[in-house]
Amino acid sequence: MKNIAVIGSGTMGNGIAHVFAQHGYKVSLIDISEEALKKGVTAIEKNLGRQVEKGTITEEVRTTALGNLTTTTFIKEGVANAQLVIEAATENSDLKLKIFKEIDESTLPEAILATNTSSISITKIASVTKSPDKVIGMHFMNPVPIMKLVEVIRGYSTSDEVTKTIMDLSRALNKVPVEVNDYPGFIANRILMPMINEAIYSLYEGVAGVEEIDTVMKLGMAHPMGPLQLADFIGLDVCLSILNVLHDGFGNPKYAPCPLLVNMVQAGHKGVKTGSGFYKYTAGSKDLVLADRFRKSS
Repeated sequence: MKNIAVIGSGTMGNGIAHVFAQHGYKVSLIDISEEALKKGVTAIEKNLGRQVEKGTITEEVRTTALGNLTTTTFIKEGVANAQLVIEAATENSDLKLKIFKEIDESTLPEAILATNTSSISITKIASVTKSPDKVIGMHFMNPVPIMKLVEVIRGYSTSDEVTKTIMDLSRALNKVPVEVNDYPGFIANRILMPMINEAIYSLYEGVAGVEEIDTVMKLGMAHPMGPLQLADFIGLDVCLSILNVLHDGFGNPKYAPCPLLVNMVQAGHKGVKTGSGFYKYTAGSKDLVLADRFRKSS
């Protein structure tokens, strides 16, 4: 397997393309506009350059990786010769189903179709294809070039052969694959999102402030990042989407998203991506500053 197609050049898509290209695979990066593709390739160039500066890769590896990348705005063209297609579009069920219908008609018969979804049913996605046995979840963690874990999710019909291929491929990327079954949220987000939601509820109910909640989890539980800062990093809209999948999938009120989270997303305060969530984010600054709403009045 040497030809890979990645659909979506955002944070996750360009990270996935980066890792495959760095490890010698030919990668076709696909998005809806040249502007989006240019932004994605720029991110890859920047991140590869950072690796060179840190000495984790050589300049030769960086040059070869960039040479392994091609881009296109046409799905049919981009996936035509791919042995593996990885969809990394926005976490929207209707959009993913539309993409999988299209790629199912354009790929090689033996191609494996993977999705980087963090919560949407693999079985549901596979149901719109002619070969559900070749559809699998390949959930990378952000930032993809750094994080080791790949959550490999088997849909109801995913074959043993396809699962083994993806597990082996993940190891070839120097990742650690973990096989899980297809239920809402899988494992990573089934455990993580209720914790984040509970942290937001604790803030909403006035139990403690943003910094206090994050400090307790960092110093008391050895988490590298507090749950509210992590929610900002993931994207509050993404957190809300995943919680809705859990709530709808299980029908259990314990997964109901906190009203504060809902209001923040509706107000456009989605975390790092919008410059404001529980904290404020300024380009070029690494200082962690509370959002105005959550500052304590003196």
